[in-house]
Amino acid sequence: MLLAIDCGNTNTVFSIWDGAEFIASWRTSTEHQRTADQYYVWLSTLMKLQNIEARITDMIVSSTVPRVVFNLRVLADRYFNTRPLVVGRPDCALPIEVRVDAGTQVGPDRLVNTVAGYDLYGGDLIVVDFGTATTFDVVDSDGAYVGGVIAPGVNLSLQALHEAAAALPHVDISRPQRVVGTNTVACMQSGIFWGYVGVIREVCARIKAERERPMKIIATGGLAPLFQQAEDLFDDWKDELTMHGLRVIHNYNKTEGSNP
Repeated sequence: MLLAIDCGNTNTVFSIWDGAEFIASWRTSTEHQRTADQYYVWLSTLMKLQNIEARITDMIVSSTVPRVVFNLRVLADRYFNTRPLVVGRPDCALPIEVRVDAGTQVGPDRLVNTVAGYDLYGGDLIVVDFGTATTFDVVDSDGAYVGGVIAPGVNLSLQALHEAAAALPHVDISRPQRVVGTNTVACMQSGIFWGYVGVIREVCARIKAERERPMKIIATGGLAPLFQQAEDLFDDWKDELTMHGLRVIHNYNKTEGSNP
C-alpha cells in the first residue's frame, strides 16, 4: 500500500492507496516541529477509528515546506521500513520535462499537478490551484511544465485585509448575492469573490493569448467548486488532483523511472 503525503504551507494531507483506489484521506495543519512519532500516533489513531488495516509498503511526499521532510523521512523509516520518494529530489524521476529558466526551483506541488493534469486531460492545460497561493501552471502539448503565474491566495488576501485594517473583521469566503455590498462583511466578500473571478479570467485569457492556442482550464483546491459557480470559469475541477499526480509519479519510479 502507498502512503501519499501532500505537505503545503497551511495543511498536510495523508492519503492511502490500496492498489485500486484511495481508501482514506486525512488533513492536518502543517507544523515543522511535529515529530515522526507524533505523526504516527495521529495517523494510526485515525486508521483505527475507521477500521482500516493498512500495511504501508511505499511512501511518496510532495512538500513546499522543506523543514517538514526530515521528520516524514523518519516516519517512513521508523514505522514503515521504507525509503520515501520526495518529489523534487534527484532520486525521484518525473514522467514530464520541466522547461524553465536555468537554476529555477519549481515547487513540487506544481510539478505534481502538471503530471496529474497531463495524465487525466492531456496537454495544453492551465492548472489553477487554490492553496495558500493561487497558482496557474501551464502544461505544454507534450506534458512539459513550461511556467506559470503565482498570485496571493484567497484566504491569505482575506487575512491580510483583517490584519492590516483594524476596522475590517475576519470573514469567510462565499459568493455574495449582489456585487454591491450594503454592509462591511458583504463588501469584503464581494471584493474577494469577484476580484478573484476577474484575476482567474484575465490571467487565463492572457496565457491563452500568449500561447496562441486553445487550452483547457483545470482547477483544484478547496475553493475550486465555489469559483466554478461563476459563469463556468473552468473546463473541469478535481479535488484530489495532487494525490493522483503523486500516485502517477510513484508508479513511474517503480517502472520506467527506475530504469532510464
